[in-house]
Amino acid sequence: MGNRGMEELIPLVNKLQDAFSSIGQSCHLDLPQIAVVGGQSAGKSSVLENFVGRDFLPRGSGIVTRRPLILQLIFSKTEYAEFLHCKSKKFTDFDEVRQEIEAETDRVTGTNKGISPVPINLRVYSPHVLNLTLIDLPGITKVPVGDQPPDIEYQIKDMILQFISRDSSLILAVTPANMDLANSDALKLAKEVDPQGLRTIGVITKLDLMDEGTDARDVLENKLLPLRRGYIGVVNRSQKDIEGKKDIRAALAAERKFFLSHPAYRHMADRMGTPHLQKTLNQQLTNHIRESLPNLRSKLQSQLLSLEKEVEEYKNFRPDDPTRKTKALLQMVQQFGVDFEKRIEGSGDQVDTLELSGGARINRIFHERFPFELVKMEFDEKDLRREISYAIKNIHGVRTGLFTPDLAFEAIVKKQVVKLKEPCLKCVDLVIQELINTVRQCTSKLCSYPRLREETERIVTTYIREREGRTKDQILLLIDIEQSYINTNHEDFIGFANAQQRNTQLNKKRAIPNQVIRRGWLTINNISLMKGGSKEYWFVLTAESLSWYKDEEEKEKKYMLPLDNLKIRDVEKGFMSNKHVFAIFNTEQRNVYKDLRQIELACDSQEDVDSWKASFLRAGVYPEKDQAENEDVGQDTFSMDPQLERQVETIRNLVDSYVAIINKSIRDLMPKTIMHLMINNTKAFIHHELLAYLYSSADQSSLMEESADQAQRRDDMLRMYHALKEALTIIGDISTSTVSTPVPPPVDDTWLQTAASHSPTPQRRPVSSAHPPGRPPAVRGPTPGPPLIPVPVGAAASFSAPPIPSRPGPQVFANSDPFSAPPQIPSRPARVPPGIPPGVPRRPPPSAPARPFF
Repeated sequence: MGNRGMEELIPLVNKLQDAFSSIGQSCHLDLPQIAVVGGQSAGKSSVLENFVGRDFLPRGSGIVTRRPLILQLIFSKTEYAEFLHCKSKKFTDFDEVRQEIEAETDRVTGTNKGISPVPINLRVYSPHVLNLTLIDLPGITKVPVGDQPPDIEYQIKDMILQFISRDSSLILAVTPANMDLANSDALKLAKEVDPQGLRTIGVITKLDLMDEGTDARDVLENKLLPLRRGYIGVVNRSQKDIEGKKDIRAALAAERKFFLSHPAYRHMADRMGTPHLQKTLNQQLTNHIRESLPNLRSKLQSQLLSLEKEVEEYKNFRPDDPTRKTKALLQMVQQFGVDFEKRIEGSGDQVDTLELSGGARINRIFHERFPFELVKMEFDEKDLRREISYAIKNIHGVRTGLFTPDLAFEAIVKKQVVKLKEPCLKCVDLVIQELINTVRQCTSKLCSYPRLREETERIVTTYIREREGRTKDQILLLIDIEQSYINTNHEDFIGFANAQQRNTQLNKKRAIPNQVIRRGWLTINNISLMKGGSKEYWFVLTAESLSWYKDEEEKEKKYMLPLDNLKIRDVEKGFMSNKHVFAIFNTEQRNVYKDLRQIELACDSQEDVDSWKASFLRAGVYPEKDQAENEDVGQDTFSMDPQLERQVETIRNLVDSYVAIINKSIRDLMPKTIMHLMINNTKAFIHHELLAYLYSSADQSSLMEESADQAQRRDDMLRMYHALKEALTIIGDISTSTVSTPVPPPVDDTWLQTAASHSPTPQRRPVSSAHPPGRPPAVRGPTPGPPLIPVPVGAAASFSAPPIPSRPGPQVFANSDPFSAPPQIPSRPARVPPGIPPGVPRRPPPSAPARPFF
């Protein structure tokens, strides 16, 4: 290939790609695409070919490139080409590639100069290229020929703009030296999409075809019509050379000879020609790669820092070291005990903010779920009165009792106490389930050693199950103790005298007025669809009412519902709903809210439903009794004589008072018993005995045997760590082995905007030794004109006036790099110096001081 600079960049990019591939990532350099823009037969395809270093594009006179050619260069170990429209065929002969481009162009556009915006996609795989995209575009034309449409000029311009508008594209604005540069459509299009001139490079072709006695020296020195990145002159092969099979190497040698032998260009020959254009474009690619390095480095360094802590543990890791296994076993068992205690007792670090867990859930069981279960069994007023009447009658037998029998009170109380066993045992089961879930959560950190995790879960769970039996026995013992002796001398017991005067509504809990019991979000599920369907509100439950607001600020109250005669019932969850629902209704069949007989309230989980039910119980709103049980009431219960009714009322009040004492005692003793016999004992077992049980259950080697996943994870982590360090080293090497060129400063390129109305004279200048090296040959006038006639030597001798100041000449020649900062164009003096020969057009005075465009 003919582009040696590109070949030097390839190893750098390959190193980066290999480094990122080793860590399983892709290196997105996104190198810029290079598009050539210019008029017909300006030499665009030749410039592109010279950059690639291969001869494969169609040539000829007139419009040859009639479809955009998107050329993708792809690095590969073998060299071949393939087209998108015939992927199955690989081209190794580039003459065949040229023929296929011509045939594919004719297939879509015809053979009579037609054009098409449909691109031809060509991929060239080679070990001598970078992953780049080059675009050869049709030449700008103004007059339609052949099958071309009348608006050919606008179609081609739109087509070109589509490709050069991308910020990542470099624009080569190709203009032949034998045409007026100020009328260059390529430069005008580039100015539209790149107003700051950062992506545009001027390319002057056909320097060898200029009229004898003229040259483009002032243009190439970026003096006459300046661009920010300047101009590069090239000499391509002529059609005769192409037909004579003159290869690119011979053409490059001829180009070099031309610049060295030409008197106007020999001083800047090092900055001219195809090799310098290649060098310039390759430097832009280098700049782009260097600009991508800081982001890549930052990304790699953050990954490296995240791995360093774990890698430090693995650096001197020896899987079979018994000392390491013993130390790891002790540390993991100790950490398991600490994690278990933190989850039960609570901790400030590693707080779960998504859901309740561990001790918080057990606390909810103790103080919400268990009281709810107790209250559910004590509200059955009608059944209780019926049982009391039956007990009184059965104790009296055939006699008619004159006094209220205390045996009926004891029988009813004992029956109520026995009912406590079910909610108490259910509470133990719930706590056990939470403990087992907590153990599983804590053993998740032992996943590296599956056998150790399995044994730890088994041993601790077995111990919890053992404690379950003892805890339940103790709770049943507490209930049996309560049942064994009815203490009517308890300080909170009302006694017979007070029971006869006591209000019959003692079953309803007397809460402090306006006491807020609970706040939280609930969804009203059965608002009519015409009013928006279900909607979420902020609810506030007090001892006397239920209110809901628009939001938690509690400023905009929507409604307040008194709690009198309200009860709760369960509602089945809807088929399409994932929320859990319960309802509030009025026992007197009145509307609860507007025209609704009941309000359906929805929560996200069943736990939230149970929690809200417990809160309503505290406010005196009880669950509904099953309808079938409500209807199953004997008639004799309500056909009591006044004396029996007074006796039932008295015993009812006594039972209610004593059962409240027992419930208070059980609610207090249950959490204490469970904590002492189950939770605290489990914590002590984990801290003091778990390690001994683990040693006795299996040998240390089998317990501390790593899982295959953990070993693979460790190896992957170490490999990733070293690959990241290697990638950072490669990035550092690239940073030190490459040089980034600064962006040239802005220049006054307003000539591109005013060229349509004030076109300067062409860029040719007469070859004359009388002209100073830095002096421009002509002064731009208001209208375009023919090239200036060379001034005779005699006339030059008689011309004794000082030259018109333009810009310093010596500094221009001292700088050999066209992409270093070109000199600014100083403003010309408003006054024309004396001595200017007649006939030279006088420059109009500027209206404002000249300044750079940008």
